[in-house]
Amino acid sequence: MEILQLILVYITLAIAVGYIVKKFFLPKALFVSKKSRSKACGQDDCGCH
Repeated sequence: MEILQLILVYITLAIAVGYIVKKFFLPKALFVSKKSRSKACGQDDCGCH
């Protein structure tokens, strides 16, 4: 039972550290999808979105 608890603690720790690294240390440009980069207003940039 102690081994299962250790495994769960390490998994939780890895998820928490991964979240902190993603949130604070990696640039946001890595996570922007290509769909959100496209202009929704057509040819001109009207600033409506």
